[in-house]
Amino acid sequence: MSGTKVLRSLLHELRKASPNGCIKDSLAARYILAQYKRHETTDQQHCKARNEAVFLGQTYLTYLSSLRTYTELYHEYHGRGERSVSDTADLVGFKLPTDPK
Repeated sequence: MSGTKVLRSLLHELRKASPNGCIKDSLAARYILAQYKRHETTDQQHCKARNEAVFLGQTYLTYLSSLRTYTELYHEYHGRGERSVSDTADLVGFKLPTDPK
C-alpha cells in the first residue's frame, strides 16, 4: 500500500470514529498530516527507514479499523439481560424446530 493510500484510509477511519463525522479540528488528523508531510521527502532518501512511515501508518490503520469493528460487535452481542431461546437461536444462526399441532 502506498503512502497516499494509507493516509487517505487513516483519515477515512478517523471520520468514522468521530462522533460528528468531521475531522477538520481533530488533533489526531493534524498530527497524522504533519507526520506524513515530515516523512514525505525523507521516505526515499534513507534506505533503512524507507518503508517505516508507511508501516507505521498501516499499523495505525489496522488499530483504528479493529477498534471500530470491536465496538460494533460489542454493541451487537453484549448481553442485554436474559434472551429468549428463539432470540439466542437467531443470534447464532440456528432455526428452532416447529411443533406440529
